[in-house]
Amino acid sequence: MRSLTTGDRERTCNEIVRRPGSGYPAPVKAIRRFTVRTVLPESIRPLSRLANNLRWSWHKPTEQLFADLNPQAWDSVNHDPVKLLGSLTREEIQQIAHDPETVEHIRALDADLETYLTESLWYQQELSADAPKSIAYFSAEYGITSVLPQYSGGLGILAGDHLKTASDMGIPIVGVGLLYQHGYFKQSLSRDAWQLENYPVLDPDGLPLSLLREEDGTPARVELPLPDGRRLLAQIWRADVGRVPLLLLDSNIADNDEHARNVTDRLYGGGGDHRLQQELLLGMGGVRALRTFSRLTGAPEPEVFHCNEGHAGFLGIERISELMAPGETGVPMSWEEALTAVRSATVFTTHTPVPAGIDRFEKDQIHRFFSAGLVPAVPTANVLALGDENYEGGDPSKFNMAVMGLRLAQRANGVAQLHGKVSREMFAGLWPGFDHDEVPISSVTNGVHVPSWIDPRIEELAVDRSQPDLASRWRAVLKVDDAKLWAVRRELREALVEDVRTRLRASWKKRGAADAELGWTESVLDPDVLTIGFARRVPTYKRLTLMLRDPERLKRLLLDPQHPVQLVVAGKSHPADEMGKQMIRDLVKFTDDPEVRHRIVFLPNYDIAMARTLFPGCDVWLNNPLRPLEACGTSGMKAAINGGLNLSVLDGWWDEMYDGQNGWAIPTADNRASTDERDNIEAAALYELIEDHVAPRFYGEKSADGGDNVPHQWLAMVKHTLATLGPKVSSKRMLENYVTQLYVPAADSGRSVAAEDHAAARVASKWTENVRRHWQEVRVDHVEADAVAEVPQIGDNLTVTAYVNLGELEPTDVNVEIGYGRVSESDHIHERSFARLDQVRSTDDGKWAFTGSITIDRSGPFGYTVRVLPQHESLTNRAELGLVATA
Repeated sequence: MRSLTTGDRERTCNEIVRRPGSGYPAPVKAIRRFTVRTVLPESIRPLSRLANNLRWSWHKPTEQLFADLNPQAWDSVNHDPVKLLGSLTREEIQQIAHDPETVEHIRALDADLETYLTESLWYQQELSADAPKSIAYFSAEYGITSVLPQYSGGLGILAGDHLKTASDMGIPIVGVGLLYQHGYFKQSLSRDAWQLENYPVLDPDGLPLSLLREEDGTPARVELPLPDGRRLLAQIWRADVGRVPLLLLDSNIADNDEHARNVTDRLYGGGGDHRLQQELLLGMGGVRALRTFSRLTGAPEPEVFHCNEGHAGFLGIERISELMAPGETGVPMSWEEALTAVRSATVFTTHTPVPAGIDRFEKDQIHRFFSAGLVPAVPTANVLALGDENYEGGDPSKFNMAVMGLRLAQRANGVAQLHGKVSREMFAGLWPGFDHDEVPISSVTNGVHVPSWIDPRIEELAVDRSQPDLASRWRAVLKVDDAKLWAVRRELREALVEDVRTRLRASWKKRGAADAELGWTESVLDPDVLTIGFARRVPTYKRLTLMLRDPERLKRLLLDPQHPVQLVVAGKSHPADEMGKQMIRDLVKFTDDPEVRHRIVFLPNYDIAMARTLFPGCDVWLNNPLRPLEACGTSGMKAAINGGLNLSVLDGWWDEMYDGQNGWAIPTADNRASTDERDNIEAAALYELIEDHVAPRFYGEKSADGGDNVPHQWLAMVKHTLATLGPKVSSKRMLENYVTQLYVPAADSGRSVAAEDHAAARVASKWTENVRRHWQEVRVDHVEADAVAEVPQIGDNLTVTAYVNLGELEPTDVNVEIGYGRVSESDHIHERSFARLDQVRSTDDGKWAFTGSITIDRSGPFGYTVRVLPQHESLTNRAELGLVATA
């Protein structure tokens, strides 16, 4: 039996209900929305599992199976397997069920999926049996497939790639997020080129989701108390991302009042209390959903909690509450004890390189919500202290979600090496007295899920999957014939041109143009012209319109008779960002010019579906943010694995991976330049690079005799890019880093403090309280050094004794060390090294003498100092407590 599609229901309603006195259908709003699913015959029932496990979105054979069932219907449902099955007629279903070849193919793919879900993969093969059994990953958005539109940009795409890669590697991650009724908005343009937003309603029953249910069949729910005696209920939807379950909380249920139902209405929708309730539900409700999931399915409880950006930071408060609340077993913990235990097993990833991008709430808001009984055992004052901006430059009235995230996690990281440096500088106020490079925020550079983003034609040609490691797999491209690679690159460019023409025509029709006006779209772009892509979110710092700085020069580049260039641009601005919308309008107005509109296009509604053609089809990927405001940026990575070359400011990932042969670096202006001066300088550098380097190489010498029409120097760069960047930008490399550097150590720490009813946590918290209470008594009173030669030389030893007053603390509570290195004219020590002063004795006046030696290891101005730091086995970093006493 064929299911009713959304379109069927709408047509039926419009036929029955019409406006009185008019011939037009009247708008009717349903009081309830649902989808009737198709019941498949036994022989092809595995189609349902194949459609509902999102592995199809990156497993090409399964995706092709659905496309082959009914190619026309596949296109009409925008490549959504669930909708495809719902659109098939009874006759079509029977035809499929009685085709032996198709039935066997379905069974083979189902068997392949079963093997994939159960076999031992990297995690099982490479890690020991005591590796964490479950890791919870929290994110406000997930970009897995366009079929499940729960993402706005790079953060969500990264989260989706994180889950997909974890699945491919067998890493036992459980994702947690929210299910937004409208997802993120769909973008279109007005006739006047202004961004328009549309929020289509998503029907969970029509998505690849299943509702988590209690044993009696009722929907499983979590509940949060709200101010004024209200409550927030949420049900839990499960998406299967390969072997990774993703739990999505949904407040749109009848038992909620109207405001509570709308908490999960839109991704990043609203502000103030609305945004706060979203983040409370994500963090606190997310932990409760995990507990429910484990109870109902028998899945192991997470040992590590990974908070992807500050939106989910309240997960730590919920876990502290669990430990502080009276229970059937174990002794309830104090705040400090519970905080110690929670921090040990928490990882926090920051993505924001500017303070303005961090979620901040009024402290009064936080107080009002937590006073409603969210966590009765937890003092509200302690919650407020976690997000307190009690550092130089902070606002004491604000509650900072990133600051709370850092204080609740013993391990934190940025998403590129440069971003780690920027983050250490940005959050240095939390660790006063330490140099920026000692701030305990590490880096794990982002990567991309290669199977999702590489075009099959490039993969087949350039990647040898039979090789045992990533590096050797990608080196296979070095043996590929240039002519063959060039032909594939042109094929990908041609596919992009066709897709652009279709999308551009559709966009103009939405802008109100008639078919008779759109004949010119049939000749937009040229598959033999150098194609540059630029697609991303449109905040001002990404500088969408830098390319328009000199419009006449850009026109000359586009229309150059020898070396023409064409540009494909896409991106969404946040609905509340008027400056971003104006940037889009300015660009679209330029692209509307009949003189250049065949060479530059803006495509609205940038999403995963568009990206799958855009990245492979571009020869060059452009990125020109204000350095260093790009945290990582992974779009250029996706272009690189398809043979695209990057043309980018040295920011984010490009800062560490540009090598001079894999693309071009756009020079940046001196930081002392004004905004206008900087944009002028960098735009001029961009034009010059394209004009003098990029385009000539693309159109340059094809061969010694000009006979094969293949740009060998260009292709040498393409091969080098694939061979060297392929392994580096892979999310497999990223996940290996997370597992070995963060997840396994966090699990070890968590187990250590949890053993014997959290005995170690209780000891560590008491020690921490004692150290904090008495740290003001610690001081370095005097430092003595053995005389060195009148003219010190490299290799001479220097013995130093520091006399330290520890007050009520013991020598075992501290680490006294000498810091030494090259000094500047202001006596600041650079290129520092540290050595412990480990010979300890008491003095007659109640102080302690710490002695040690160093070797002078460099020439030039040399200096040293002494400092005292807390020391305990529970600490993972010398700066962790933010306490230091210096000479």
